[in-house]
Amino acid sequence: MAVGARPGPDGGQLLLAALAVRRLRAQGRYGPRFRDVLPAFVGLVVVACAVVAGLTVGYRTVGPVVPVAGVLLLALVVAVGVRLGRPGARRRLGYYTPDELFELDTQGLALAVARMLRRDGWRVRLLPAAERPLLCARDTSGHQLDVAFRPVAEPLPDEEVPHPRLHRGDEEAGLRLVVHRGAFTARDVRWARRDGRTRLLDGSALRRWGAGTRLDELLSQRS
Repeated sequence: MAVGARPGPDGGQLLLAALAVRRLRAQGRYGPRFRDVLPAFVGLVVVACAVVAGLTVGYRTVGPVVPVAGVLLLALVVAVGVRLGRPGARRRLGYYTPDELFELDTQGLALAVARMLRRDGWRVRLLPAAERPLLCARDTSGHQLDVAFRPVAEPLPDEEVPHPRLHRGDEEAGLRLVVHRGAFTARDVRWARRDGRTRLLDGSALRRWGAGTRLDELLSQRS
C-alpha cells in the first residue's frame, strides 16, 4: 500500500451500508434509483423535442405568432405546475411525502386519508372523535368503506360501525379499512382474515398511497 493511502472499506462495512440502503428503501425514505427515473427522463426528452419541432414547423408555416404563443403557453403551464407543486396545494390534492405522513397526529392523518380518498374518486364524510376519528366513504359504484385509525386492528368493545347495515346486501358490499403508519402484528392480520371484510393498510402501503398509487390497487395486492 502506498504511503498515506487510506485502506478501502472491508466487507463488513459494505454489508452494513447495503443493509442501511435496503432498510431506507423499505421505509420509503431512500431516493429513487436510476431505473426508476429513466422512463420519466426519456419521456421529458421526447416531449421537449416534439415541442421544439412543432414550434419550428409553426414558425415556417404561419410565422412568429406560433412560437410566441407557444412560449406564453409554456410559461403558463410552468406557473400552474409550480403553484400545484407547493406543499399546501399538493396536500390538498391528496399527495403526501413519507415525512409529511410521519409527522401527522391522528386527526391530521384522518384528514390526509380523506383527501387521498377524494383524490381516488370517493365521497368522504369525516366523523370527528378525540382519539379515534372515523371516515365514511362511498365510491361512484355505491361501494361503502369505513376507515379507522389506530395501532391495533381489532375493534374495541364500545366501538360501533359508523353506518347502520340495513340489509345483507349492504353488509356484503361494505368494507372496513384500518390505517396504521407502522406495521400490523400477526394477531391483527389473523383477526382481519377471520373478519372477512376488514382490510389493513400499513405504513408501507400508506406511503405508496400518499405518493399517488390508487387505493383499489393497494387493496388488490393485499387481498
